[in-house]
Amino acid sequence: MPNVIKLRKGLDINLQGRAEETKIQLKSNGKFALVPDDFEGVTPKVVVHEGDKVKAGDALFVNKQYPEIKFASPVSGIVREVVRGERRKVLCIRVDADAQQEFVDFGKRDPGTLTGEQVINALLEAGIFGYINQLPYAVSTNPSVMPKAIFVSALRDKPLAADFQFEVKGQEEDFVTGLKALSKIAKTHVGLGIQPDFQTAIRQLGADNVAELTIFDGKCPAGNVGVQVNHLDPVNKGEVVWTIGDPTVVLFIGRLFNKGRVDLRRTVALCGSEVKSPAYVDMLVGEELSTLLSNSYDASHAVRIINGNVLTGKPTTKDGFLGAHTSEITVIPEGSDADEMLGWILPRFSQFSVSRSYFSWLLGKKQYALDARIKGGERHMIMSGEYDKVLPMDIYGEYLIKAIIAGDIDRQEALGIYEVSPEDFALAEFVDSSKLELQRIVREGLNILRKENS
Repeated sequence: MPNVIKLRKGLDINLQGRAEETKIQLKSNGKFALVPDDFEGVTPKVVVHEGDKVKAGDALFVNKQYPEIKFASPVSGIVREVVRGERRKVLCIRVDADAQQEFVDFGKRDPGTLTGEQVINALLEAGIFGYINQLPYAVSTNPSVMPKAIFVSALRDKPLAADFQFEVKGQEEDFVTGLKALSKIAKTHVGLGIQPDFQTAIRQLGADNVAELTIFDGKCPAGNVGVQVNHLDPVNKGEVVWTIGDPTVVLFIGRLFNKGRVDLRRTVALCGSEVKSPAYVDMLVGEELSTLLSNSYDASHAVRIINGNVLTGKPTTKDGFLGAHTSEITVIPEGSDADEMLGWILPRFSQFSVSRSYFSWLLGKKQYALDARIKGGERHMIMSGEYDKVLPMDIYGEYLIKAIIAGDIDRQEALGIYEVSPEDFALAEFVDSSKLELQRIVREGLNILRKENS
């Protein structure tokens, strides 16, 4: 049986608009774009030109620092445009899909017969190696430094998160094949939730023979891969672990070996209190969102469309594209047109509060329709222990944030910055009475540290 780790710290935010376990059929408009910013730490070098014909699996851009790391086109078609921003920064590479899709044939292979080096070369050739991240620095990894272990989180527990157990139904073989391939590179750990059906399905296919399975029993952010690393094998200075916090990436890897081609299809939850009929839909990475979002919500008042979940996702529009690691498209009220008589004086039975400032805590497990307002301004940081209540890691979160703000690198290292990623502080940012942008602060601190150590 898998090991069980119980986490006492954390916070579950019960929001309205969870996707029903049904799939809606989506007819694509054929517009796709791969966005380099979806791959943290990658400096893109475009290897195609406008008007080029590409197949699904052909490289659109490479990592300038490590040119062997390619990023594959999700579809076959014509390169429509290389969109650039300030200082010619590559914003995205747009592709108009063919009516009949063509795929690069990479050949079916059994990863059990391959070495770790051969597995890495196969992922590099197919342009999906860059979907694997690493700690320290929480960036897209590279093959120049081998990891001491690989960590996969198959538990999604953020608010309104897509259920991976629903997505993986019928694809368990691809998932286990992906784990088998990763296990050839280094010892592989898989973090699971309390999902007996999923556990049974993958164990019957031999998942526990190629990876170490661990059940994380606790509130959000138990599903964060950084939290799981912290409890299983913490990262010290000079060590590297590879991480896959998006379990669909394991399906990408498994499909490559089982089908011999790049298949970047994923099951996405269209969710949020503003969505008329929350449900799931199959989409390709980089697919335009306009078809999905048309008539899915009431456009008569302001809404926030989020590419991802409410804690770590990025604001987008109908003209945006599905992110490389996005498993939810969330639509919530913007809050800019809210009119609350008497403001904070009201008892607020419909508002959520961690500190029980509102009377809503008396209503038990009520579902809330929260909007995007911050409800307060940035102020001096108060050492209140708020972060520690929702951060189930063996670090002092508030002291680490102060060290990052102060630019004290030695102090940051002593306080465990090599173990964290911005998403680990998403809940702390939500409960922070000082209204600091903790995820941005952590990301800037990690970027500075990476430059210092390069």
